[in-house]
Amino acid sequence: MKITKIIAVAAIAGLTFVSCKKEEDKNLANIKTEETAPKAHVAIAPENVQTASFEIEGMTCAMGCAKTIEKELSNLDGVEKAAVDFDKKTATVTFDKTVQNPESLTKIVQATGDGKTYKVSNFKS
Repeated sequence: MKITKIIAVAAIAGLTFVSCKKEEDKNLANIKTEETAPKAHVAIAPENVQTASFEIEGMTCAMGCAKTIEKELSNLDGVEKAAVDFDKKTATVTFDKTVQNPESLTKIVQATGDGKTYKVSNFKS
């Protein structure tokens, strides 16, 4: 009888933990969807459009480094388009010069790492 009670308690506890985890996962899925939803880009007045190209040193992979930097740049206010080429170690960003500037773009790239991993050079507007 004692073994039956232990098994019953363990089964109930197991079901409780599993059901709570599934509910928690649903909540996490909703949060992740909200965070990763692409932001709507506001049209930039033609006279304010500026395109900049620069080199990024310190990237070690296309999927981790390059895509992460590209995503960070693309999500900035005033950025219309950002493309990071891992093989050439370059980035090209089209942005609103009244909202962003070369210094802010450089800071974002460097902040994507630990501040020391990625170095921006040869900035051309």
